[in-house]
Amino acid sequence: MNNIAYTPFQDPESLYALNEALLEAEDLRGLNLLMSFTGFSDAGHVINQIAGELTDHLAAEPVAVFDVDQLIDYRSRRPRMTFTEDHLSDYQAPSLVLYRMVDALGKPFLFLSGSEPDLQWERFTLAVLGLVRRLDVNLTAWVHSVPMPVPHTRPIGATVHGNRPELIEGISAWKTTLDMPSAIGHLLEYRLAAEGRNVVGYAIHVPHYLADAEYPPAAVAGLEYLGAAASLMLPSERLREAGRAVERQITEQVEGSAEVQAVVKNLERQYDEHSDGTARRSLLAGDNDELPDADELGAAVEAYLASRDAGPSAGKSTGRPDDGDSGNI
Repeated sequence: MNNIAYTPFQDPESLYALNEALLEAEDLRGLNLLMSFTGFSDAGHVINQIAGELTDHLAAEPVAVFDVDQLIDYRSRRPRMTFTEDHLSDYQAPSLVLYRMVDALGKPFLFLSGSEPDLQWERFTLAVLGLVRRLDVNLTAWVHSVPMPVPHTRPIGATVHGNRPELIEGISAWKTTLDMPSAIGHLLEYRLAAEGRNVVGYAIHVPHYLADAEYPPAAVAGLEYLGAAASLMLPSERLREAGRAVERQITEQVEGSAEVQAVVKNLERQYDEHSDGTARRSLLAGDNDELPDADELGAAVEAYLASRDAGPSAGKSTGRPDDGDSGNI
């Protein structure tokens, strides 16, 4: 029953408005498509950082704008507003847009970004597949991030999936079979692969004790994976600089607690034990492939970081996601 063809009651194309002027002025066929959605798992605020970096630093034109009123449950993910002294000064409306962008070397690509739909997944998927067919997208690459029991002192890993072996083999730090909650990116990848379209996805591993904080090194890793897959030069220097500052803060915090140091060393030992060989077991699973008790792995770290004074020096690193649930894996 899982593979029964779905026929929407309404035309999928009515979910979005096309920028006809752009489509008439420029041939967008054959480009690579990058995707990122908030709302599923954004450990380390990776998705928000990647989307912000691309939209802030690269020229972007909307190709298709989706009707979020049909896709978003506002009461489950209430948009943010700003109250300034005696009036409402800003409303952060959800959005879901397909952009045409140009990288640092002048190479054009497509970027689908915004809030993950709460509703009409099948219809939205058909709408995206229709755009992929119309624009004859060459490769679709998407990214999200998950909390993992890994130390911040080791290279950031990723679980890679899709149907492009040259982009997958030798990269994944996690190879296992898992029944998990899905994201819209997973469904899009599944449908694209079923059509024989080139697709690859990256789940960036964020140290679980930093999952609720803004962790720029993980966003840099996500940009690097996307850029390598799509042969793009994506901006990351600002995030690299921010990452160096965050790493200094973490080092100071770890050095200030012997208990935290012990937990980090245990995570380092676990990481190193599983890093030997090409076929690596899941860093998330124990010896019997059971999920470890989070208390055993990082309670000391989480308690310490949660109890520290969130003063001005912490900057954005103490923020929490505005959209989504970073606890889903």
